[in-house]
Amino acid sequence: VPDAISRSPWPRCLRWSPRPGCLPVADVLLAPPAPWRPRAGRWLGIAIFHTAYRGVAIDAHLVPRTGPVVLVANHSGFLDGPLVFSSTPRPVSFLVKQETFHGPLGTLLRGVGQIPVDRGVGDRAALGAASAVLARGGAVGVFPEGTRGRGDVAQVNQGATWLALQSGAAVVPVACLGTRRTGESTESMPRVGTRLVAVFGQPFVIPVEAGVPGRERLRRGSELLRERLSAHVTAAAARMGMPLPEDD
Repeated sequence: VPDAISRSPWPRCLRWSPRPGCLPVADVLLAPPAPWRPRAGRWLGIAIFHTAYRGVAIDAHLVPRTGPVVLVANHSGFLDGPLVFSSTPRPVSFLVKQETFHGPLGTLLRGVGQIPVDRGVGDRAALGAASAVLARGGAVGVFPEGTRGRGDVAQVNQGATWLALQSGAAVVPVACLGTRRTGESTESMPRVGTRLVAVFGQPFVIPVEAGVPGRERLRRGSELLRERLSAHVTAAAARMGMPLPEDD
């Protein structure tokens, strides 16, 4: 293996492997964020959510403190990402839609170690960067619904499942509550002082089933992830007395 590849930060399956579902090195163009970036950004997020909002983290102790972790959260409001980012008890790099990476906000997102993703295609560069974070034992955040809506997890995309299967990472479901009320735009910001809650659930692992073709394994894993996250969000909303918005 060439030295440039052997010294690469990318996981081996993303560099030099014929296994189905692994990405060739030529497709990986996006460098993973430096570990210190989300670590520093987390403190900024904590400061914001303890001043402008009443941010609350429930059962954050369930997040494994070491090893690769994929946090999967429902998505209904603009502040879901910052809420989970600042509530998680360890640094996390989220996959964030690339349209957001413009101007001062884009500079801030890159500065705190977030990863731009093109939602219109299977973004191999973004998945490669996220896989590299997991390979060094880091945490990655994904909104598997792909876009803001009710946040009831009626459907999911397969990127989070792919990351979990490739890395063997634990998957932690997170319910985001209070970031949007019925009738409010998905682009709107909650009013200052609003109570925003992130409820963390029990970690689970998506099994690698022997003898099952890659695409079917991905489909089954994605349905398992959807069921676990949806059930967690429903239970968390009832527990906290904070219903999801009734509109998309």
